[in-house]
Amino acid sequence: MTRLTGNALRLTVHIGENDTWHHKPLYAEIVHRAHAAGLAGASVFRGIEGFGASSLIHTSRLLSLSEDLPVAVVIVDTEPRVREFLPQLDELVTEGLVTLDACEVIRYVGRDGKQDKSQDKSQDGIQGKAGTKGKKSL
Repeated sequence: MTRLTGNALRLTVHIGENDTWHHKPLYAEIVHRAHAAGLAGASVFRGIEGFGASSLIHTSRLLSLSEDLPVAVVIVDTEPRVREFLPQLDELVTEGLVTLDACEVIRYVGRDGKQDKSQDKSQDGIQGKAGTKGKKSL
């Protein structure tokens, strides 16, 4: 899994909810392949209404017969890693739209008391210099 803060590339795949790959939802296959490729993150968002190249409006409204709602799969990682993943989409997506956007990532870490080891060492070093006399900190 990649840890990411700073400049990144956001890949968004716009497909239909009913699109499949080998009898599985296409969005699930994209997420599983992104995970297997070690990309930093992927999420699937289901739309409530939309249309694409067919100009047929798909909606979740009660009286509508449409069930093929729009789905967006969003993947974020560094630009080289996202571009390396694009050939897999060529294999999977037969109808849809893929967009690429430069973005900036700000990563928040959980507050369960765990910190990155690099943060622990830098904080220990600061405390060691200020809190002990005559001892060297590592």
